[in-house]
Amino acid sequence: MSMNSVAIRSHESMELIFEQAKKRQRMKSWIKGMLFLLPSIVLFGVFLFYPLLRTIYLSFFLTDASGETTVFVGWQNYMNIFTSPIFLQSMKSTFLFVLYTVPITVFISLFLAIIANEKLKGTGFFRTIFSSSMGISVAAASVFWLYLFNPTMGVLNRILEFFGMDAIGWLTNPDWALLAVSVTTIWMNIGFTFLILLGGLQSIDSYLYESADIDGAGYFYKLRRITIPMLSPTLFFVVTVTIINAFQTFGQIDILTQGGPQNETNLIVYSIYREAFVNYQFGSASAQAVVLFILILLMTALQFKFGERKVHYQ
Repeated sequence: MSMNSVAIRSHESMELIFEQAKKRQRMKSWIKGMLFLLPSIVLFGVFLFYPLLRTIYLSFFLTDASGETTVFVGWQNYMNIFTSPIFLQSMKSTFLFVLYTVPITVFISLFLAIIANEKLKGTGFFRTIFSSSMGISVAAASVFWLYLFNPTMGVLNRILEFFGMDAIGWLTNPDWALLAVSVTTIWMNIGFTFLILLGGLQSIDSYLYESADIDGAGYFYKLRRITIPMLSPTLFFVVTVTIINAFQTFGQIDILTQGGPQNETNLIVYSIYREAFVNYQFGSASAQAVVLFILILLMTALQFKFGERKVHYQ
């Protein structure tokens, strides 16, 4: 055997040993990474993936009062809910609720954040006031607004009576109930949205405004050309989260209206609650939950597809 052949074989053996060592190193790295991720995987599996799979499974069955499956019905639960006037009303009310709350919440929060971002005396006090609703629980805020909406003792109706107007059944009139709940939700969400937008405003580099001042740009020009574009990633996040939260609204509905009057405020999440824990129809409730999951997923996907195009990342 020639020396050249021996050298080639020796080189091939070294390459094979080196490749095996790389594979072992990659395997060790993968195992180490999985060990670090294991607690999160277990938590997600127990509290997210298993409930999701269980909900999908239950949506194809009829269940007894304890939630145990009895009869496999396939897609019948889905067919029933999409032919149910109550569920269709819930869908309509939910989309109207999202339309009422999301744009107004974001607009008011942005307006307050721009004001609170100015370097003026007493700004810290107003920042605290604007964000104070974030520290109030849903139950406490709902009870507070329940008093304001009271038809006889409520402050809002007393103001109307002072101006010679008729009192309004804010929570008992089908024409006003959803609007009243929307106002409550807007007030509750302003604190969180305000803080996020204020943080986004404070992260914008000041040299951009200094350069615009040198060029003689006015306040509204800087707002339109600098503030809004630089704030667009934060606005995108806020809009996405606010839409998801609006679809998942439950607490204020349960305290203020219990889904009434005439199912005008029976949003999808509250409809799921009533179907599961009042009517004990867990199969139908699971089908509604799956529909809600798909709706939120579609809305989020559309938001990323069309909304992210207008985001200017620094």
